[in-house]
Formats: sequence, C-alpha cells, structure tokens
Amino acid sequence: MMDSEELRRVAGEISEWARRVRELRTQEGYAILTHHDRNDLKPGQYLLLSAKPEPAFERAISKEVRALVLDRNGFTCQMCGAVAGEPHPYDPGRKTRLHIGHIIDKSMGGSDLPSNLRAICSVCNERAANVTLDRPSLQKLLVQVRRATTPDQLSLFECLARKFPDHLRALSGPDPDRTAGD
Repeated sequence: MMDSEELRRVAGEISEWARRVRELRTQEGYAILTHHDRNDLKPGQYLLLSAKPEPAFERAISKEVRALVLDRNGFTCQMCGAVAGEPHPYDPGRKTRLHIGHIIDKSMGGSDLPSNLRAICSVCNERAANVTLDRPSLQKLLVQVRRATTPDQLSLFECLARKFPDHLRALSGPDPDRTAGD
C-alpha cells in the first residue's frame, strides 16, 4: 500500500501522477484500489492488488470524435474555462492539458456520443467524480464581465475577436475606408 505522498516522491518530475494512476487503472488494466473501492483505505491511499494487469479496455471514443469535441469546445475546459496550453488559472505551475469527459458519466447511463462529451482540463478531471456543472447564463456572464477590470474586459474582447473574426466583421458593417470599386 502507498499513500499520495509516497507516490509524489516516487513520481519526482511527473506533475500529473494522479492522472497516471487513473490511466494505469483504466487503460492499462492494473487493479489499483482507492478509498472509493475499499472502506479501510483512507483518501490518498492506493493498493495494487496484482502486479499483473488485466487486459486493457478498448477506447470507445475515436480520435475523430475527440477532435470534434475539442474543436466544438474551443479547446477550453468546460468546467473552469482554462485554455489548452496556457498556464492553468488554478494551478499556474502547470500548463492546461485537456481530456474528453462525459457530461453524464457512463456509470450513470451516459453515452459516448459527442452530445454527451466535453473538453475538461486535467485539474478539473482530477476533482470531478460524476460532477456536472451547469453552464453560466448570459446574465451571469455579463455580470462577471461588468465586474472585471477594464484591462481584463479588453483582453476578453480581443480573445472573442480572435475566436469569432467573421462575426465581428459582420457586426461592424462595411469598411468605410474601402471604395465601391474595390
């Protein structure tokens, strides 16, 4: 049996050791138990039942569906808003890595259809155990934007302008500097 402190020490430079433990369990078939599996284990304790892995499960989500979901979600975590590759807002020491997560977990009857999948960062994924957060309403978003500082509002505007350049051009109308003959 090992606890999370021992795993951190053994992992050394590996910052996402908790994710790796999940991968060992789910993708590589190792029987690693936690306090969710056995009452006698405390949170942060892990028990490897056998050094021999079971056959690894087959991924049901294709690369194409993964790409579709990531693109649809703007390469942004749908729980905290972190953007892939940028420093994570809640853990600035690590860059944001995105995974594909179920909106309604498979254990609760959810499917692998794109409509039930979302982009989720590794930080949120480590903390999300069958949790589904509602998307904020337009009203709540506007309140948050209005409360933000002017530099943050301008940064948001620039980000949205980069994400939706065609929509911005359509809203702004014809370019007054262009002549009718152009």
